[in-house]
Amino acid sequence: MEQTTERKEGLTLRKIVERFSYGCGDFGCNIIYTAMSAFLMFYYSDYAGVNTFAVGTIMLISRVFDGISDIIMGVIVDRTKSRFGKARPWLLRMCVPFAISGILLFSVPAGLSDSAKLVYVFITYNLTSTVIYTAINVPYSSLNALMTQDPYERSVLSIFRNVLATCGTLLINLVTLPLVEFFGNNASAWTKTFFVLGFLAIAAFLINFFGTKERVKPAAAGEGGQVADVPVAEGIKSLFRNKYWIMMTCVLALFFLYYAINGGSTVYYAKTVLGDANLVGTVNGIYNAIQIISMFLIAKLVKKYGKRNVFSLGLILAAVGMLILEFGGGSMPIIVITSLIRGVGNACCGATMWAMVSDTIDYGEWKTGNRTEGLVNSACSFGYKIGNGLGSALLGLILDVSGYVGDAETQIASAVTGVRVCFIWIPIGLFAACFLILRFYNLDNEFSGIIADLQKRAEKA
Repeated sequence: MEQTTERKEGLTLRKIVERFSYGCGDFGCNIIYTAMSAFLMFYYSDYAGVNTFAVGTIMLISRVFDGISDIIMGVIVDRTKSRFGKARPWLLRMCVPFAISGILLFSVPAGLSDSAKLVYVFITYNLTSTVIYTAINVPYSSLNALMTQDPYERSVLSIFRNVLATCGTLLINLVTLPLVEFFGNNASAWTKTFFVLGFLAIAAFLINFFGTKERVKPAAAGEGGQVADVPVAEGIKSLFRNKYWIMMTCVLALFFLYYAINGGSTVYYAKTVLGDANLVGTVNGIYNAIQIISMFLIAKLVKKYGKRNVFSLGLILAAVGMLILEFGGGSMPIIVITSLIRGVGNACCGATMWAMVSDTIDYGEWKTGNRTEGLVNSACSFGYKIGNGLGSALLGLILDVSGYVGDAETQIASAVTGVRVCFIWIPIGLFAACFLILRFYNLDNEFSGIIADLQKRAEKA
């Protein structure tokens, strides 16, 4: 009896360690991703002296290249065969280049002309987002589906992923501006800041690599667990026969459009509406802290009500929080209350979205016979990067059209209105669109039967 208890305790501890290690991957990703969403436009406009509309256009155009690189990387992951699996080798290979690219992103040379600065922005932005971020994030996103087929365990892994992702977001929001001030509050201070944060990203990805294991094999796998590679054209055709993948790709594109435009406008909102750019740490600190706490309660909700319903609840709460903030007067108590509501809402969304994407992989295999973790996640990645690019471009366009001037002591009324539109009203519209799409998502009810059928196929193979 004692030995059995010890084995169970050991198993539980190993599960917790693996879940934590898995979540560290998104912690590492978010060090650069959050910086790009929340501070990159601010750095370009207020420190590097680059036109926001031009930068937004570059970000949008870059998504075309991003789409190509995502598909290529998805195919590479599906064809990777190593003793570490399909996805994990790329975490080890790309962690150092990832940190270096983040440093280069925030290192626009001050002596360059305006045109040369835009060239530098184009090159470093694409190096970071199109090449290196894709090469580490697509494998990482594929890892959930390769670790387990248990729907509850996938949800728990997704929760750990989002807890650690939120920790990364919280860290960046809390320490970036103070570190910039510590290093001199000038353009070079941003380079030094991300030199420090880059080392933290490397450590997170090493934990992710060494602490996880790939276990899932295709149902059609033969001896040795190997299966023939799915041709690219056939794999892409299979994606568009997967109705739930299409739904989740659309939802992710809309949700990450929200992330980009709301996250990117937060520092502007704090500066122009609340009167102090440093309040971004307070606003996001409360929001992210409650999101982390809420994540630990989401698993029970998912088990009882399903992923889709919990995601939908999150969208409603996030929209309500935005409306209260807009009409509540912007006082500190209102900021705290709305940050709490929005934090719970985003926890519901973040804790379920990636597990839902992993579930579409099993549905696709059941529907078409082709299991392509890398291609599914790369195509989803393309979708949400398009959303992110549109959000960044829209933010830059609205700031430019509304008359925002980075070095102005006081912004004109139209600029303040533009910031409010980006921070409040566009996100609410996006939440409504996501909610509508999710009304047609019924995979939660079908999933157990699909897994049972896949297991029967595997036994016959």
